[in-house]
Amino acid sequence: MQLRRARPLLAASARSRAGALLACCAILVAVLGALFAHQATADWLDRVVDSPIITLLGSHQGLAVWLAAPGSLFPASVLSAAIVVACLLVGRLNGAVLATAAVPAAVGLNDGVLKPLVHRTYLGILTYPSGHTATMFALAATVGVLLLHPPQPARAGALRALIPVAACVLGGVVATGVIGLRFHYFTDTVAGAAVGIGTVCGLALLLDLPAARRQLARASRQLPTAQEGRSAGVGPARAELG
Repeated sequence: MQLRRARPLLAASARSRAGALLACCAILVAVLGALFAHQATADWLDRVVDSPIITLLGSHQGLAVWLAAPGSLFPASVLSAAIVVACLLVGRLNGAVLATAAVPAAVGLNDGVLKPLVHRTYLGILTYPSGHTATMFALAATVGVLLLHPPQPARAGALRALIPVAACVLGGVVATGVIGLRFHYFTDTVAGAAVGIGTVCGLALLLDLPAARRQLARASRQLPTAQEGRSAGVGPARAELG
């Protein structure tokens, strides 16, 4: 495994767009949070969207649980780990760091800061923003960032568009599930999506700062690579044992 030491996550032309998207997500979360702070009822938009979903899934709660499941801890951890492994296999240490940090950062901001601060409730439980939705959209945004500026663009092909779109669709499925379970209002899921996307944009911008890139370059030099093992005359099996 040969690690790439200086390649940024975002192309120079994409950084301003990532910053603008981060700002839009932050404004959306702040505005909705101000509107729904300390409330325990749905607004008109929530009622319009939530009612048919709750009616549809009300007698199929098992299905609603399955729809919401990808946004829970274990499946999200497995998906994150898969992205980390994929990044390391293609030598993108900064991508692996992004994939490692994205979900914990989004969930920490969501559950540790925003939910207590806004204090919107549904059936007595803090709901704003939706942690399940924040998790899934953090994963979707991570995949989007990694495929936006891949190591070998020619090989990415249609996957550069299809995989992030599929991840966003999965985020919508999770949002539908948590609404059907009456865990969240629709606007909670919108804010959760903004938290997930905004968190990843912020992390990507931070990891592309010169100081962070120097630290990652230093870390990559300290990691053994397959090329180094071969030049030292150590076979794969012996390298693992040593």
